[in-house]
Amino acid sequence: MASHIVGYPRMGPKRELKFALESFWDGKSTAEDLQKVAADLRCSIWKQMADAGTKYIPSNTFAYYDQVLDTTAMVGAVPARYNWNGGEIGFDTYFSMARGNATIGAMEMTKWFDTNYHFIVPELSAETKFSYASHKAVSEYKEAKALGIDTVPVLVGPVSYLLLSKPAKGAEKSFSCLSLLGSLLPVYKEVIAELKAAGASWIQFDEPTLVMDLDAEKLSAFTDAYSQLESTLSGLNVIVETYFADLPAEAYKTLTSLKCVTGFGFDLVRGAKTLDLIKSGFPSGKYLFAGIVDGRNIWANDLASSLETLTALEGIVGKDKLVVSTSCSLLHTAVDLVNETKFDQELKSWMAFAAQKVLEVNALAKALTGQKDEAFFSANAAAQASRKSSPRVTNESVQKAATALRGSEHRRATNVSSRLDAQQKKLNLPILPTTTIGSFPQTIELRRVRREYKAKKISEADYVEAIKKEIAKVVKLQEELDIDVLVHGEPERNDMVEYFGEQLSGFAFSVNGWVQSYGSRCVKPPIIYGDVSRPKAMTVFWSSMAQSMTARPMKGMLTGPVTILNWSFVRNDQPRFETCYQIALAIKDEVEDLEKAGINVIQIDEAALREGVPLRKSEQAFYLDWAVHSFRITNCGVQDTTQIHTHMCYSNFNDIIHSIIDMDADVITIENSRSDEKLLSVFREGVKYGAGIGPGVYDIHSPRIPSTEEIADRVNKMLAVLETNILWVNPDCGLKTRKYAEVKPALTAMVSAAKLLRKELASAK
Repeated sequence: MASHIVGYPRMGPKRELKFALESFWDGKSTAEDLQKVAADLRCSIWKQMADAGTKYIPSNTFAYYDQVLDTTAMVGAVPARYNWNGGEIGFDTYFSMARGNATIGAMEMTKWFDTNYHFIVPELSAETKFSYASHKAVSEYKEAKALGIDTVPVLVGPVSYLLLSKPAKGAEKSFSCLSLLGSLLPVYKEVIAELKAAGASWIQFDEPTLVMDLDAEKLSAFTDAYSQLESTLSGLNVIVETYFADLPAEAYKTLTSLKCVTGFGFDLVRGAKTLDLIKSGFPSGKYLFAGIVDGRNIWANDLASSLETLTALEGIVGKDKLVVSTSCSLLHTAVDLVNETKFDQELKSWMAFAAQKVLEVNALAKALTGQKDEAFFSANAAAQASRKSSPRVTNESVQKAATALRGSEHRRATNVSSRLDAQQKKLNLPILPTTTIGSFPQTIELRRVRREYKAKKISEADYVEAIKKEIAKVVKLQEELDIDVLVHGEPERNDMVEYFGEQLSGFAFSVNGWVQSYGSRCVKPPIIYGDVSRPKAMTVFWSSMAQSMTARPMKGMLTGPVTILNWSFVRNDQPRFETCYQIALAIKDEVEDLEKAGINVIQIDEAALREGVPLRKSEQAFYLDWAVHSFRITNCGVQDTTQIHTHMCYSNFNDIIHSIIDMDADVITIENSRSDEKLLSVFREGVKYGAGIGPGVYDIHSPRIPSTEEIADRVNKMLAVLETNILWVNPDCGLKTRKYAEVKPALTAMVSAAKLLRKELASAK
């Protein structure tokens, strides 16, 4: 019985790649330095998997930014504005596409399916000319082979690559990225031929779009693509890997009919219904890569239950054709539980990070061959029983409060138009009011203060004084810039979700449980192991302090329940919506305490609401119903004069615009500039939006500084489809990842643009 890992985390156990990337971007190290850190991490990962007994070890899953951008580089699909002139794509072009540069903006970034991982969206048109421009897949295969490890090179499949792409600006409306399949496949053939020549015996194509609701034309593209690749693939064993959801019956039929494919990988954690399709018919002589170990959460696998499932599958596909695998890449989970020193033994026994999941996969594979590690299985069974019976998991009063929510829609008493009138009388804001999204740059000094406070190297009084000074600096800067609604800059927070999770019951926190979000950006998701409640106020002290420093409105800054849920490792022993309602009640208490403290504008971020939308349409309405309801619970009790903001970013919102309206926020700030103002199209198509709205006017994930004229032009495009009295002017997202040298001129341009347009609008009356 063999074992397989779909993919593995790249950042390293202590974020080694993150620091190497940032050092390179800042000009403090060379490309060779960065490449050495990456190579050392790759080799360590391969050896770790080999030592655990893994047969099918992936290579080419180690991206400097993301695997889709790697594919864009591989096929030479560089937009013309980056002035690439052919040849092997280097770091300059690669990172310019990802991050932009001093003169050119970055490509669009969006969420990788329903995860908090992001990818750079390819831009294609009828004029796109593909060419083999990055030999990374072959280089990494050879690198592993030199260590004596024969890996499975992984490529983003050609059809999924095209389906995840978007038409470039200026492309004909009738243009379909899928029409480029015939011109894309020759590059894939070159890559495959080179891998064969290098000695590869297996190759893996990731085709995750197969789990989505695809029409007949899109499904036929898979048949067409792999038929055209068949002769090139001759002599190779081919895995097509899918993940994140069930396969629809037609997609399953299409996939399992592909003649040149040796094995099929399925997510049997989030796609448990796929088991029924396998039981009803699996192609004879083919391999089943059974994704039974969860690649997206940190809970230990129930080995006894998994072994039972695998034994049943063995009877269907044959003993020699079943491969134990992870449900998806382990990229989405933390690296190694060994690095965690603060969990108590009981809690730690309930978990498995990436390194432990590799051991689980191999333990299951060995058990199926009669080499069951009885001690390993026994310890796992004890941990499963402990988690089910532990009193720390259950809080009866929280469960009763969440149950009592049923039967009410939790809407505010008056409509949004009346509320906005009442709020304007109180706040007295100009037209096109300016604000920012929440965070300001996280300086080295600020991070040092937080780190030393956590390590108890400085007193609480010293910590409070340091944070107070930082807040005062941020408030003063915003007043000097003449921003209308201020923020305190969130200097006390390393991460928006982590900060709240640390103060809520039912949460646990790792020391080194970092997960890559995009590029060098890593997050440390909270772990929700039990019922959630708020023991005490979380932000009132800091928000009140900040408001006391200015006469201008100061936003209270909170993270919404759906975002806390979707950006955490969530308990898997109850439905997600029940956990979300518990978090909503905790945030509701905080909102009402902020209002009592005199905070008149409260932002409840729901940046991750869109990413949690299920991939299958049949499941989307139920999710959106409880997610939107959870948001409304948080603020249903405030007065009309209290203005509730929310913020969303880096997803496609057009298809859920009616759910966004149903959230009933007074103002929504939403990412817009990096996605080529895609959001505005929904308003051009006639959707009426009566609440305040601030589509982002510049991309904060790029070091590029926009001009006043550029921002004014962007706002004018918004004014063409939105009423003047509801439009806000703000960046795409928070500013924590930027430097003050970038933030000050960018915000200066933003405020100048708003003032310029106010004058023009006044003179036009």
